[in-house]
Amino acid sequence: MAIVFVTGSGGLIGSSAARRFLELGCEVVGIDNDSRSYFFGPSASTRWMVDELSESRGYTHYSVDIRDMDSLERIFTKYSSALDCIIHCAAQPSHDWAAKEPHTDFGINAVGTLNLLELTRKYRPNAPFVFTSTNKVYGDAPNRLPLEETPTRFEISRGHEFFGRGIPESFSIDQSLHSIFGASKVAADVMVQEYGRYFGMNTVCFRGGCLTGPAHSAAPLHGFLGYLAKCAITNTPYTIIGHGGKQVRDNIHSDDVVSAFLEYIRAPRPGATYNLGGGIENNCSILEAIEMIEKITSRKISISHDPKSRIGDHIWYVSDLSKLKSDYPNWQITKSLEVTIKEICAAYQDRFGAGKSSG
Repeated sequence: MAIVFVTGSGGLIGSSAARRFLELGCEVVGIDNDSRSYFFGPSASTRWMVDELSESRGYTHYSVDIRDMDSLERIFTKYSSALDCIIHCAAQPSHDWAAKEPHTDFGINAVGTLNLLELTRKYRPNAPFVFTSTNKVYGDAPNRLPLEETPTRFEISRGHEFFGRGIPESFSIDQSLHSIFGASKVAADVMVQEYGRYFGMNTVCFRGGCLTGPAHSAAPLHGFLGYLAKCAITNTPYTIIGHGGKQVRDNIHSDDVVSAFLEYIRAPRPGATYNLGGGIENNCSILEAIEMIEKITSRKISISHDPKSRIGDHIWYVSDLSKLKSDYPNWQITKSLEVTIKEICAAYQDRFGAGKSSG
């Protein structure tokens, strides 16, 4: 039986990947030490998801830190003979939090990724290595694009080459302010590419926009759609940080993210990079997201505004999906933004509705 190695298996994308591969009859080895509760507090813990996965036949869990090379190597030694692929989702995911502990952020995002690459090269060099990178590798360069302001959002100017398309992989990652988090992910992203190009390994970087879905353990500093839904359902005030709430993100359901992973695994290309988000069809501003969630939940969110923007925060970011669709024409987005938000709201109502803990 094929074995799939998933880091960050309690998180949104890791858990979605684990479930999909279990459904396909694979054995899943999950790595997750619930660092998210350290980053964002107990309410953001992924332990509930790990507990659910651990009840599944075929899932084996290890609470291991990806910075711990010795512990990782023992796991690789045990399973490498049948290791089919590596799905690397573990990360410190917040550019705000990273500035608090740069060593922790870099150790997890960059050194942890290097550990996994080197163990893959040593024990299973032909196995596809899928890395969940981020659009933050482009730094704040997207903010230099010509933008127009409307009552609810910023939009790229008509006539610009990215209008109606989004930002492509050829967009420069250089000469921009990345945030500490962005810099650590750049280091990991480039190293993943290098192991593909230098060693000929089947590595890929998926540079995610807003990856979202009902399994998100959302927190104020990460997972804005999920956290908005939680605020609506639990009557928690929400603070819009900067840009008047008109900053735009493209949003993609975790199921469609994992489908992209599967397409790559079936036909890998060494050192590949793909932008992965909701694209032109599935993007919204924070103001637009608030309106949608209030409508779906029939609840008004108490909103306040902090005029000071996050350092390096994107004003407008939408992924150009044309390269991914060209290389993998069987892949497509199956869940619209509206469907995705409805699923998130339903899941959060179930988890945090009346009489239930908001933690």
